[in-house]
Amino acid sequence: MRQKYEIVKDTSKKSLRIREYAVIDKRLNNVRTEMLRPEDYAMLHEETYDSKSIKGAISNGIIDLVSTLRTPIFFPDANNIAIIAESIVKLYDSKDKNSTEVVLNNGDGHGLKDSP
Repeated sequence: MRQKYEIVKDTSKKSLRIREYAVIDKRLNNVRTEMLRPEDYAMLHEETYDSKSIKGAISNGIIDLVSTLRTPIFFPDANNIAIIAESIVKLYDSKDKNSTEVVLNNGDGHGLKDSP
């Protein structure tokens, strides 16, 4: 399944937002991931976190961050959540970056793209 996660650090609201998208149209199965348009993805879920809890989890390590990110509704598999967590750590380490995008293509084992 091809999924995309938009991760936005909102410093004014002191929050982190993760939007989860997926390609659900079977007619797009043979379209290369890099050729997909934003409208080819359907939004599945949005989760918002308090930046203070995210920063605390980051300081406690990746396992704590993964536990903080997972909710009863937002529960990506172990590989995906690890990639998302690593992207969040990079985002919080960056002084000039407020958002990132993670694209995963689990169907063929390829497709990680962490965008600026």
